[in-house]
Amino acid sequence: MNLDLVEIAPDAKPPVVKIIDYKKFKYLEDRKQREARKKTKETELKEVRFSPFIGEHDLETGLKKVRRFIKAGDIVKISIVFKGRQMAHTEFGPKLLKKILAELDENVEQQKEARFEGRRFVTIIKLNKAGQQNKEVKEYETKNEESSSQKIQNNQDGQNSQAPADGISSEGLKK
Repeated sequence: MNLDLVEIAPDAKPPVVKIIDYKKFKYLEDRKQREARKKTKETELKEVRFSPFIGEHDLETGLKKVRRFIKAGDIVKISIVFKGRQMAHTEFGPKLLKKILAELDENVEQQKEARFEGRRFVTIIKLNKAGQQNKEVKEYETKNEESSSQKIQNNQDGQNSQAPADGISSEGLKK
């Protein structure tokens, strides 16, 4: 029959074995693993760098990037890089970080406390649980709006398709 004897649970008393086609079994297992990998969302760590003496427009541009990354579900590392003589004024790093966090939504939380790593003042932020729930609710609402608009369209199509094919309406028949 070209089948194999495969031990399923060797630790059980008595051990459990199955008579199956082993190649087909391995293929199905690999397929299940591939499907499971497709459904998982890998979060990436994205980094956005700022200067302690940054211009207002440059700050807004950086904040747009941060918002876009967070909206995509990624974790964002905010680095404030000090160059040369700027290291003499490290007090501007925490001030700028407070400004950045104030500009971002309230749905953002710090995953890692801000600290100096060499010439960089670094923190890691992510979307907090309330923000994730709001994001899920918005996605659910948009899906419902799409499905309700499809239902309305189907109803309208259904009403049009119920009309007689010969062009005589039901009102014309009543007269």
